[in-house]
Amino acid sequence: MHANLGKNSLNPTYSALVMLQTLESSQNFYKFATYQKQLKQRMNDLNEKFRKLIKRLMEFSLMNRWIILLIDLIICLIGYALALYIQQKNLNATLSFPNIVDLGVSYFVFTTLAFMNFKSYQGLIRHSNFQEMWRPFVSLAISCNVLYIMIEVLKYPLDHPYFFVLDLFLLSFIQVMALRFFIVTVYNYSMSYTNKVRKKMLVFDTNTHSLALAQWINQTSANQHQVVGFLSRDTNVRRTRINELPVYLMNSDNLDWFMRKNQVSTILFPDFRSVKVEDAFVSKCIDIGLNVMVAPPLEGLGPHAEIRFQMRPIQFEDLLGRDEIHIDLERIGTQLNGKIILITGAAGSIGSGLVAQIAQFKPKLLIFFDVAETPMHTLRMEISKNFPDLNYLPIIGDVRNQERLEYVFREYHPQLVYHAAAYKHVPLMEENPCESILVNVLGTMNLSKMAVKYNVERFVMISTDKAVNPTNIMGASKRLAEIYVQALAKHCEKEGLNIKFMTTRFGNVLGSNGSVIPYFKEQIEHGGPVTVTDPRIIRYFMTIPEACRLVLEAASFGENGQIYVFDMGSPVKIDELAKRMIELAGYIPGKDIKIEYIGLRPGEKLYEELLNDKETTISTEHEKITVAKVRSYDLTEVEESVKLLIASSKNVNIPETVKQMKRMVPEFKSQNSPYSAYDI
Repeated sequence: MHANLGKNSLNPTYSALVMLQTLESSQNFYKFATYQKQLKQRMNDLNEKFRKLIKRLMEFSLMNRWIILLIDLIICLIGYALALYIQQKNLNATLSFPNIVDLGVSYFVFTTLAFMNFKSYQGLIRHSNFQEMWRPFVSLAISCNVLYIMIEVLKYPLDHPYFFVLDLFLLSFIQVMALRFFIVTVYNYSMSYTNKVRKKMLVFDTNTHSLALAQWINQTSANQHQVVGFLSRDTNVRRTRINELPVYLMNSDNLDWFMRKNQVSTILFPDFRSVKVEDAFVSKCIDIGLNVMVAPPLEGLGPHAEIRFQMRPIQFEDLLGRDEIHIDLERIGTQLNGKIILITGAAGSIGSGLVAQIAQFKPKLLIFFDVAETPMHTLRMEISKNFPDLNYLPIIGDVRNQERLEYVFREYHPQLVYHAAAYKHVPLMEENPCESILVNVLGTMNLSKMAVKYNVERFVMISTDKAVNPTNIMGASKRLAEIYVQALAKHCEKEGLNIKFMTTRFGNVLGSNGSVIPYFKEQIEHGGPVTVTDPRIIRYFMTIPEACRLVLEAASFGENGQIYVFDMGSPVKIDELAKRMIELAGYIPGKDIKIEYIGLRPGEKLYEELLNDKETTISTEHEKITVAKVRSYDLTEVEESVKLLIASSKNVNIPETVKQMKRMVPEFKSQNSPYSAYDI
């Protein structure tokens, strides 16, 4: 046998036969695979055509809801025929043809009037639920009861009219309800159908928001995810189902095994508050390679109030967490709507945030003023795309140029001014103190003078927490700008001028140009090390939308000459921030990515101050905003000192510039800086 096998294997004819059979099998397999592929494509095409047909039918029914009423009435007539058949079949009752027609027409009329009265046909059937079934239920109950009374009064020859009417009601209602839920099922399938493989997702918690998210995701074919269940810490919901989806009890100990078993790749959190509470669980999910996402907050609303539902991976700023800040939209809208508004530094982080917030209130004209050409061009493109109906004007200009500012105020007469233009980077300003004075102090003085000259209603200056007991040039220059604005506000009040100056003060802004989080992200992406100045350093953080909302809120009720301090929550240790970001990136701090401590930079201090304790602030009507108690200044004295300061800065006399700053702001004590030699 083995000899024959060996012989055959060497026979050319046998080898050719084997090759031919193999080739034929391969061709058959290829044909079968091609047929399968074509069949799948045809099914997909058929499903897509079916889906389009359903959408057209739904749109048609939406335009003409009388069709729904007609279908319901036809169903009720079918119910009448079935009830009549049961009556005559089982009870041997006989009705003459005229009696059948009389009762049928009467039932049709009664049901039509009841449906129209309770408007059962006006609801969108594709979104029907049990709560909405009361309308056809009550309509049919009334029409059947009226029919029963008619039968009894007119003595129709029915032995058991009660059972006839009961059968009529049940058959009609069940058919009406079945039609609605059939349409709901077909519509949901057509909307959720996709030929793409969807990633399995679990939604955290079983609250109303989570249930709505799950339903929305599963009914949207454009979504790449499919919700297969819920995660909960509530032991009472264990082994239960909600909307036909199972509820799983959270247990991070066997999380890895559980997710692999159920082929889950993504966890969706309904809001940032739940992310903050489940900080440890989020870390565990990221450690085992799960994609953790969070549903959008109010920032997910587009410029035309449409919902931009775009889930995104969790960022560390989400874990900083804070309760949502509520603002008085009606009052802010009243102040901004139809007004001419000027924003300086409009292309910067806070300036562009203010532009986006204010644009939603439909000002008469929104003027962007900034010296940075490329960022201004970027802002222009974004605003043109997001707010096509906004009347806006980008102007390239420098707040140090008084003639340029004069032109803007003379030509456009802004009614509200938001002054966000400033030099803000501490190390750079420590190396260039004269430029810091010329932009932050001279620029503010030029702008505020124009505001007085052209009768602006409100002037809002954006300041910083670094102006409190400043330890660097940047913070001191902003404090000097605050002093000038306060003195000018006091002077205008004495002169009886109807203009309000106010200052808003807050700390570090997440996501702003040069802020620590983008810097750390870049270092982590390059494999480290992550550089932290000092392990003890702490900072206050606020998101750009939060800061902008509070600026608008403070401006809406602010009084003349006040400095408004924002509640920044609890301070964050930068060292812990760096470690947390490394962990969220999937690395081990100190092992995969190292943290290096490079020492405090010139002018930098360990602890920022906001003056938000009760001894130094006064509460306002908004719980997140307080008023700082600060010394008042006389405008004449301030202007004389500022003129000397600006003259020294224009001459680039750095020692005299710094000395004058310290004379005007005695609490300015330089740290880690050669300027400490000039401390008073």
